[in-house]
Amino acid sequence: MEQIKQRMQALRVEADESANRAEEFKNKVKALEAENTQKEQEITSLTHKNQVLEAEVEKLEALVKTFKEEAGAGAAAGTQAETLQRKIQVLEEEAEESDRTIRELNEKLRQTDVKSGHYERKVQALENERDQWEAKFEELNQKYQQKQKELEDLAQELTNI
Repeated sequence: MEQIKQRMQALRVEADESANRAEEFKNKVKALEAENTQKEQEITSLTHKNQVLEAEVEKLEALVKTFKEEAGAGAAAGTQAETLQRKIQVLEEEAEESDRTIRELNEKLRQTDVKSGHYERKVQALENERDQWEAKFEELNQKYQQKQKELEDLAQELTNI
């Protein structure tokens, strides 16, 4: 009898612990989702910046072409073309850096999605485990009630004898 009570208490404690762990995992999933949203916003921002830089590169390339055509007219035009060429090179490097950053962020986002899926599976497994423990507790509780009734019936029969 005492063992059953202790076992029931242990099951209750374990069920509470499972519920706490499930809550922790839910919180972790929420944090990962928030991080995922932040990463998506960063990607959007960097994508926009990259588009602006690419547009600026195209404009500068058009200017370089124009200046190259006029370069035959004077040395000043040649100097401007070199300056614009350096600017294009700098902008191309910035565009490459932006592309690298976007790839890194996409990889981090993918890893975050993988982790999120992993934690969701863990939460599901813990919830299933908790449900199994609750079912087992109910089964043991019913058996306990049956045995209690049998004991009372036996006690009643003994008093009638």
